[in-house]
Amino acid sequence: MPTTPQHETSSRAMTLAGRIMSGLVIVFLVFDGGIKLIPIAPVTETMQALGWPASVEMARGLGVVTLICTLLYATPRTSVLGAILLTGYLGGAMATHLRVGSPIFSHLLFGLYLGLLAWGGLYLRDARLRTLIPIRL
Repeated sequence: MPTTPQHETSSRAMTLAGRIMSGLVIVFLVFDGGIKLIPIAPVTETMQALGWPASVEMARGLGVVTLICTLLYATPRTSVLGAILLTGYLGGAMATHLRVGSPIFSHLLFGLYLGLLAWGGLYLRDARLRTLIPIRL
């Protein structure tokens, strides 16, 4: 089926929106992983408040995992694998916040918000994913 100018414009707009959404996720996660590599005092203090060991090694380990998953997500050939791994990582963060009784909308569900943004961005920028998981309105 030939593409129409309207379809091309729509496809370009979806791809651009997806790249912007994915870019926001990537920037946030690179920042988050980066501060865990240093690690600054608020990182280890927050880890302790969440029931994790407040060790430099633990913070750096989480930073490395975050950055590896983000790199996989940012790379087109491995973006779906990266999104799957980030989903698991964010689910663990949500479970941690649930366990300690964090505020629901600002802390507990933040992983859900970030996951939806990551998958939404990937969905909009990857036609193969849209073919695999069609959303019919």
